[in-house]
Amino acid sequence: MSKIRTVHARQLVDCKCRPMVEVDVVTDDGFLGRGSAPTGISVGSFESWVLRDNDPKEYHGLSVHKAVSNVNEIIAPSLVGVDVADQRKIDEIMIQEDGTPQKKKLGGNSTYSVSVAAFRAAAAAAREPLYEYIAGGKIKTVPVPSFNVINGGRYENLTQPFNEFIIMPYGADTIYEAVEMGINTFQELEGVLTRYLGHKAQVGPSYGYVAPSDDPDVVLQMISETIKKCGYTGKIGFALDCASSEMYDRKSNTYLLKGERVSADTLIDYTEKLTEKYPFVFIEDLLDEEDWDSFAKAHRKNTRTNIIGDHFIVTNMTRLKKAYDMNALDGFILKPNQVGTVTEAMDTYHYAQKHNLLAITSGRAGGVVGDVVMDFAVGLQIGFIKNGAPRSGERIDKLNFLMRACDLTPGCRLADISDILKF
Repeated sequence: MSKIRTVHARQLVDCKCRPMVEVDVVTDDGFLGRGSAPTGISVGSFESWVLRDNDPKEYHGLSVHKAVSNVNEIIAPSLVGVDVADQRKIDEIMIQEDGTPQKKKLGGNSTYSVSVAAFRAAAAAAREPLYEYIAGGKIKTVPVPSFNVINGGRYENLTQPFNEFIIMPYGADTIYEAVEMGINTFQELEGVLTRYLGHKAQVGPSYGYVAPSDDPDVVLQMISETIKKCGYTGKIGFALDCASSEMYDRKSNTYLLKGERVSADTLIDYTEKLTEKYPFVFIEDLLDEEDWDSFAKAHRKNTRTNIIGDHFIVTNMTRLKKAYDMNALDGFILKPNQVGTVTEAMDTYHYAQKHNLLAITSGRAGGVVGDVVMDFAVGLQIGFIKNGAPRSGERIDKLNFLMRACDLTPGCRLADISDILKF
């Protein structure tokens, strides 16, 4: 048994230069685990709370000194002497100390950073890479990566309601080929967009290209053209992260589509037609996070793709259970920081596995190098995952993680996701 000796937090910054919590957990025999809490740009209402100081004099109110103090003064004393391998006990101590559903007292960014740091310290004490510690041995596959190539959202001249246009090289034979296919397509896409726009394609908020049109079909046509130019037709599929809560109007109960307010039924019918035209692997957050009935309707109608929940589920097992009982989706986005501890995230994952639901790991827009979600992705032997655009360091780091893990494990191969595809 390796006991926790010290827990120490500090304030650093994420890739968006927003303050974040980082924590070191050190065991009595000298093993170190380090964890941090990345955050998203679009955030679900039911996620664990990101505790910030709201002091306008520092980082425009985004500093996290309160969260850091909560780790050093409240959490740390309660964890000293606990077996670092007892993840559930570590997390339950923090959950009980906080006592709120969304961890608003201590901050989900505090509890999550400690939880990850302890998880990594336990793997270090076991003298294993974390992904092997999670897997319980050597891995057999690495997941198929995907690439967020075009970013929607609100821009000066247009609003593209769908947040992320994603490509996935499901037809690659190896992880190395999959990464190359994604990068080649992303780089070739710049020229296609530039010719359409008449000027150089701009960089979006998540480092993909700015959406060239408010019509999703136009965007998908340009991506299709690029895939064909690269010779990858029939090997690369599509995905959408609609993040529709961002564009939903509760007063009128409508969504934005091509500059007009439309009903949920119209949005569902529109995306159904897109899945008949393009090979969609999944569509994420097609409806508002509280539009439960429409999610169930979308799942019934959209039979040529997987309907996935992110803000809809926020890695929360109670919400996933309700969605499953309503037959409202095929799976969820696994973002452990959404729920605030490793244990709660793993419980949600195991529920999904038991009920044949997909779990798709994803980083956050405000990401970090060495994000623990990659250990989850590889250690849990997940079939495919979400990645960002292959442009910034913390996103490229995730691709390198997959290739490195595969190379270090004899016999490891790219996951075969053919049985997941519905097109």
